[in-house]
Amino acid sequence: MYIDIINSSIEISDFNNLKKYHISQFKYFGFLNGDDGVYRLNSLNIGYDLKKLISYIEEENINFTLSESVSDLILKLTKDQIDLEETFKYAKLFKDGTSINESYYQFEAFTRTLPRKLKTHQLKSAYHFYCVKNGANFSVPGSGKTSTLLSVYAKLKLEEKCNLLFIVGPPSCFQPWINEFKETLGRVPTSSILSGGNKSFRKSEYFRSFGNISELYLSTFHTVLNDYREIVTFFSQKGIKPFLIIDEAHYMKQIGGSWATSLLKIGQYAQYKGILTGTPIPKSYKDLFNLFDFLWGDNNPISEEDKIQISIWEKNKKFEDIKNVLEDRIGPCFYRVRKKDLGLTPPIFHEPIIVKMKDDERSIYEAIKAKIFELDQSDYFRDEHILTKLWRGRMIRLRQSISHPKLLLSAIDNYSEKYIDNSDLESKIRNYEKNELSGKLEALTDIVLSLRQQDQKVLIWSNFVGTLKLIKKHFNNLGERAELIYGKTPIRKDDQLQISEEKTREDIRDEFLDIKSGLDILIANPAACAESISLHKSCFHAIYYDLSYNAAQYLQSLDRIHRVGGSEFNTANYYFLQYENSVDQDIKKNLEIKAQKMYDLIDKDYEIYDLDLFEEDEDDIELYKKVFKNNG
Repeated sequence: MYIDIINSSIEISDFNNLKKYHISQFKYFGFLNGDDGVYRLNSLNIGYDLKKLISYIEEENINFTLSESVSDLILKLTKDQIDLEETFKYAKLFKDGTSINESYYQFEAFTRTLPRKLKTHQLKSAYHFYCVKNGANFSVPGSGKTSTLLSVYAKLKLEEKCNLLFIVGPPSCFQPWINEFKETLGRVPTSSILSGGNKSFRKSEYFRSFGNISELYLSTFHTVLNDYREIVTFFSQKGIKPFLIIDEAHYMKQIGGSWATSLLKIGQYAQYKGILTGTPIPKSYKDLFNLFDFLWGDNNPISEEDKIQISIWEKNKKFEDIKNVLEDRIGPCFYRVRKKDLGLTPPIFHEPIIVKMKDDERSIYEAIKAKIFELDQSDYFRDEHILTKLWRGRMIRLRQSISHPKLLLSAIDNYSEKYIDNSDLESKIRNYEKNELSGKLEALTDIVLSLRQQDQKVLIWSNFVGTLKLIKKHFNNLGERAELIYGKTPIRKDDQLQISEEKTREDIRDEFLDIKSGLDILIANPAACAESISLHKSCFHAIYYDLSYNAAQYLQSLDRIHRVGGSEFNTANYYFLQYENSVDQDIKKNLEIKAQKMYDLIDKDYEIYDLDLFEEDEDDIELYKKVFKNNG
């Protein structure tokens, strides 16, 4: 038997006396019989497929001869495997704190030349990545993962091993990468945003000549899915040495199998690859497979046999066995910094500010609560699917009533129960702002104006757009400058398509961070602003006007003013407004329990957890059952 490689195809020829089951096995491996009698496999992973084939024919004692190109490849793969094992061995020793060599001190000396000096935990994380070359940083939000990777990039660029950064992530990460590039490396990069908009423009960027390329490219997951062939062509150009980074990699679970196909292909043409996420195991241990397939390709430390075994163990809930295998296989390949490692000043969580409802507020709240309880009496006539929608909708109504009564006039998707059944109640809700200033808004005003007298900037959180707009209007009327970030606030300006002069989230964020700008109040909702926007350098006070049940968004919102690069010296303060004797207390208690569970999970290396671990919809329903079903 003769084995050869032609382009990306493995070929088997000149075989005699093979048994039928041998041929069947080759077909099972994916080989197809051509008209010339040669069996061919178009391989996406030649190293893996070749090793699998040779292992099989050796077990079966089949005589074979390798072509010169195959022999050379086998030697290279063997050498690469030995080198990789040595790299992983040292990376584990360094990660465990038991070995530091001269290379580390050289790397440390280089980082001291950068404008932004790395913290101790960032330096260790950066050097670990530099050692393994294709690394994963699973550190907690606010630890400085971006600065860490930029430092590695600068060192590799100095060594002429790469010459551009290609970032794939959500649009909200684009501006932070541009800003952090300047802060860390001391210069503004030539950058290109490859996301949405005009595809002909994107293609022109992919086909620029080498001497005219940008240094920083920013793209979304969906754009990469659409453009991966052009990106492969771009990466394949002579002189191009890309460092490909997947930021906020937990979003990959939302893309599906197509993501793996496109990025695995693109990754083959990158000099270096990296993954950044604080939540590496979104729903299953199997979520790690694609991450390390992307990073290591032929040399993935998680073998196919490991994947099968892990899948079986997960079904049987043998989690300790899984963790032991993962620690052995991928433990050396990633670095993790926990919150306790950051050296930040402990934040202050002030006791909730209990607010008494005004007369109209209380009557509206009690009327809505009573109506929901009345509707609850007939629920046993409905099926579970309908009940789920009803219970969720009712709890949203209750939450609206303690945020801003006029929200009760807005529609809710998949919920249409009639809960305002008299004209007096409807009139009271419709004219609420004319009749009284809510108790929460009065309390909020007192806190904000007190902080403003001390020249402090203030961040205000609410989960309802109508409430956000009410708060902004209120403070503007008081002569205070306030800006708003929510879902419809543009994420970035597209130079090719920008028509409106509307401020982007980045514009507002930058102005808010500027101490002398005069913009001292920022109002936002966690769904739009809880991730990728850092405010910790000039804002140390966050007020929660209302809360939802989404623990992940809540934890991320806390990190906006409590991060590396400011919170080592400045104390973050959190304030909570709550109406007395209301569902506010249940929501906060529920949220604190879930937040602590998430903190406990995030502190461990091989636990399954993700940004949607505690779904808001589910908790709306659970609290509904607690508040109403138990009363029944």
